[in-house]
Amino acid sequence: MTTATTPTARRSTDELRALAEEGARELGPDATADEVAAWAARTFPGTLAVACSMADAVLPAVVANHAPGVDVLFLDTGYHFAETYGTRDQVAHELDVTIVDVMPKLTVAEQDAEYGPRLHDRDPAACCRMRKVEPLQGALAGYEAWVTGVRREEGPTRADTPLVTFDEQFGLVKLNPLAAWSFDELIDYATDHRVPVNLLLSDGYPSIGCEPCTKRVEPGEDPRSGRWAGFAKTECGLHP
Repeated sequence: MTTATTPTARRSTDELRALAEEGARELGPDATADEVAAWAARTFPGTLAVACSMADAVLPAVVANHAPGVDVLFLDTGYHFAETYGTRDQVAHELDVTIVDVMPKLTVAEQDAEYGPRLHDRDPAACCRMRKVEPLQGALAGYEAWVTGVRREEGPTRADTPLVTFDEQFGLVKLNPLAAWSFDELIDYATDHRVPVNLLLSDGYPSIGCEPCTKRVEPGEDPRSGRWAGFAKTECGLHP
């Protein structure tokens, strides 16, 4: 594991917005994951980051095929399942990537002392903001583009996910190479290419977040229905 380093020669916001538009035109709506990853590697050498929750390592594997050693950002919230940390360690050992642990400003103990224990039970949006959104925003500041594993079938809020766009929230290009993939395609790729997969995926957790806020999902239910169960909240704030 390592800490994030600031890449050099970051282009302006206007230049990055133009590159996102150019990429969307060049790739079109039906580009494959490999085509999107190859474009990203060509366009953002040394300024590309992959965000990975460690539910599986398909996304880092696809990108690393075109950008060996690419930075893979892991949001270490302090609340992850043991299986998630195990997947992170396996990815670091088996794939040609650089794992970057992105940490919140406060430890869990410090957050408990300042805001009270189990903030996630009372105000999950505030907890996600402090432990995910703000740390990622700081980590992404030196990059020009980030790659996510968002897929359209994951739920209504993700149904229109584009392959390439400009991320107004973080001010850089955002790529979603797996947007059109199904869960079965994801698992098939992982199996065929011997890519690490979080053991919880086969134990009723099709979407894996922090342990206190993630429950098992019944067959046929929305894959993200186990996230923040009992709250109207469906997203952590990284993908508004």
